[in-house]
Amino acid sequence: MTTKSPFLLSEQQTSLLETLISEMEQPSLLWTSGYLAGLAMAQRRVSLAVKPQEAAAATVAAAPVAKSTLTILYGSQTGNAKRLAQRFAAESEAAGLSVQLVDVADYAVRKLKSETHLFVVISTQGDGEPPDSAREFFEFLHGKKAPKLDTLQYAVLALGDSSYPDFCGVGRKIDERLAALGAKRIHNRGDCDLDIETVAEPWWVDTLNLARTALAPAGSVAAPQQNANVIPLHPSASAWNRDKPFSAQVLENQRITARGTDKHIFHLELSLEGSGLHYQPGDSLGVWHFNPPSLVDNVLATLGVSGDQTFTHKGETFTLRQWFSEKLELTRLTRAFLVEHSSRVNAGVDQADLQAALAEGARDALAAFLGTHQLIDLLKRFPANWTAETLITSLRPLTPRLYSISSSQTVAEDEVHLTVAKVAYDAHGEAHLGAASGFLAELPADGQLPIYIEENRHFRLPKNADRDVIMVGPGTGVAPFRAFLQERIESGAAGRNWLFFGAQHFDTQFLYQTEWQDALKKKHLNRIDLAFSRDQQEKIYVQHLIEKQGAELYAWLQNGAHFYVCGSTDMEKDVKAALLKAIAQHSGKGDEFANAWFAEAQKEGRYSRDVY
Repeated sequence: MTTKSPFLLSEQQTSLLETLISEMEQPSLLWTSGYLAGLAMAQRRVSLAVKPQEAAAATVAAAPVAKSTLTILYGSQTGNAKRLAQRFAAESEAAGLSVQLVDVADYAVRKLKSETHLFVVISTQGDGEPPDSAREFFEFLHGKKAPKLDTLQYAVLALGDSSYPDFCGVGRKIDERLAALGAKRIHNRGDCDLDIETVAEPWWVDTLNLARTALAPAGSVAAPQQNANVIPLHPSASAWNRDKPFSAQVLENQRITARGTDKHIFHLELSLEGSGLHYQPGDSLGVWHFNPPSLVDNVLATLGVSGDQTFTHKGETFTLRQWFSEKLELTRLTRAFLVEHSSRVNAGVDQADLQAALAEGARDALAAFLGTHQLIDLLKRFPANWTAETLITSLRPLTPRLYSISSSQTVAEDEVHLTVAKVAYDAHGEAHLGAASGFLAELPADGQLPIYIEENRHFRLPKNADRDVIMVGPGTGVAPFRAFLQERIESGAAGRNWLFFGAQHFDTQFLYQTEWQDALKKKHLNRIDLAFSRDQQEKIYVQHLIEKQGAELYAWLQNGAHFYVCGSTDMEKDVKAALLKAIAQHSGKGDEFANAWFAEAQKEGRYSRDVY
């Protein structure tokens, strides 16, 4: 007879389990725990099945007890909030709770007043803005029509990036607003930085336990429930994702700006052969990268340590060079790190600029400081008492970067294309590189790049192919519109296509010029308006073209056109202002009408943005 382990496993099962666990990283372990719990509860349902006559007797003996439903609402810009919410829903159901999982974009706000238990998992877009999918919910919650929520119990998990001054701003505002409307917190808000699991994991363990108590009726035992709204987590061997990226071969890496310009923009083509990965125009590609070797060398030299020393942190052991190259964020600082560094600055060092950035309410100064300083600048400008070991424990982990995909898979098939601007500049006496863009720019053809697809269902071509599209994409913001046009041509879409593109110079920075010209010649691209800001004395940008073409643009919009914009957040704000001005003027109905039109267009998905 086989001897059972204390956990009711055979020796062979125990050995297999230990082998499996040894090869898994934390995200896989977390998913597996929830998945196995779900299987166990499903088997428990079968084992507890009774004969019909026994069921009838049980019904007489004990009437069913009504159970409240837990609604998990998520708003995601890059997919992280969605992944967490899906996992929370699966584990809540496995724990016996009745669960409803809803994308905030699909949530009927009128239902809020009847909710009894609500968990919100929400990301912050840029510096304190809600993700596009959550804009309507956010405005409703903070508007005059928001209901009293005296019967609601809730918890909020906020996701953000502490390199922005308004860290987790949207989650904080939703949490505060729900409380102001009378709702009761089940658990305090969790604020996640880019190392999401550090906060999310303990927050969820505590919150789930509290939810089980809050949702289980008095005297009852929580039993598993099936719910069609829950999206199960059942990844297959071919399901590549953020934590399990696909190693794509680089097929081509070509600079597409002329040599006479300081703008270094590259077109990359990557092979997806054998991956099973699929994407749509509007989606993004997540890429894992290493920090620039020159930056790593500079940090090690400034600290006065050897890169060959090893250090163990959170169960992982690497050389210092590996930590700084592959594991830690060196090019993006956070307010929390600035505070810690300030406390370590050597006596006698003038840190007036640093203190000004950290002053109470100094939002603009902080944003400017974070935007112009990397770790090496801090170490050299404000020498401080850091050891390599303490620095490793204080820096954030390196995270992947997202790039808009610049190809349609219906055309590129087993390839995915990117358009990448290499960030390179001098500051504080040092040469600086963007970590990801610098890494991508140097990738050799035949090199390997770990990637995954990040869906962006809020930046999609119209479902009705007869609709016109207006695309505004200066610089590398044109990337998704190359994919849009490829898809429209291949599918034979009848709607017209209008592109606004901008750069500094026509001769050196007109990205994909021959492709646009060929599309114009063949009438696939109906209009193109170009703004080259430095080719004349007066600077001209895409927003100026929108104002200039306001009458025609408004006519397209009146005909049902969809409006898209991709690029920097500041650019999008200028484009939006120009669009509102054009609508107000050419409708003849003024600003109030323009604002109402814009709100409705956002709600209907006729105004979409992909900003960074």
